[in-house]
Amino acid sequence: MSDDHVYLSLAEGHDDGDARWAFGTGFEDPLHGVDTTVPGHVDTAELAALCLALGDDALVLAQRLAEWVTRAPELEEEVALANIGLDLLGQARLLYARCGQIDGTGRTEDAYAYFRDPGDFRNVTLAELPGGDFAFSVLRLLVLASWRLAHFTGLAAAPDPVLAAVAAKGVKELTYHRQYAAEWVVRLGDGTEESRARMLTALEAQAPYWEELFAAHDVRDAVLADLHQVLDAATLPVPVVAPLPGQGRDGTHTDHLAPLLAELQSVARAHPEATW
Repeated sequence: MSDDHVYLSLAEGHDDGDARWAFGTGFEDPLHGVDTTVPGHVDTAELAALCLALGDDALVLAQRLAEWVTRAPELEEEVALANIGLDLLGQARLLYARCGQIDGTGRTEDAYAYFRDPGDFRNVTLAELPGGDFAFSVLRLLVLASWRLAHFTGLAAAPDPVLAAVAAKGVKELTYHRQYAAEWVVRLGDGTEESRARMLTALEAQAPYWEELFAAHDVRDAVLADLHQVLDAATLPVPVVAPLPGQGRDGTHTDHLAPLLAELQSVARAHPEATW
């Protein structure tokens, strides 16, 4: 095995059994066992805003991945995408719970997920775009996993103990997400004429949304180096496209977010006091 082969060794050292499972599984309290004391020097408003935005990114992308259940090209890919979505839902749970503790509202994770309108969400725009075909979805997963991994790597040393714990756990999961997506991008980009054409179409459609990721968090160099490595292995060009106006972080979204949330929130809003 060559060390420079794209992503072959990314999962090494992460075989602890639960690295690919969602946060909070089996616990009523998603912050069970974590010190929730906010250090005195931490700006709680900034911390709450960051947790909310990262939670929204995870929730919205998880919903898009869930759309592949029963539709993926193979059962193995359906299971893989579903588990990646569960990882992201787990991250969203902890981030929303932390937000509710420190933003003064006392809201639960369900309140953030199910009882906010599209304009209240702060997810990046790329996460909400319709899934398109499989090439589109795995490219988006690669971009967002690489971006989120770079950000979480830095947040693992955050002064807030909860955010640091979420990030440290997330690094393991996101490493797998990135590896999975990279393998498919290389396979499709350097595959048949049809698969390559679909990857090129996906690149053209998604590239205008990349700039928003770097505006949200300063990890441009690490993420672009990561994407260059994969795209080179896939024999795909690295696109250079001017960013589109509007930022999901500011609550400006495409028309695609509202129907996605309507489907996600329908049961909770129809039965707001239900438990199961």
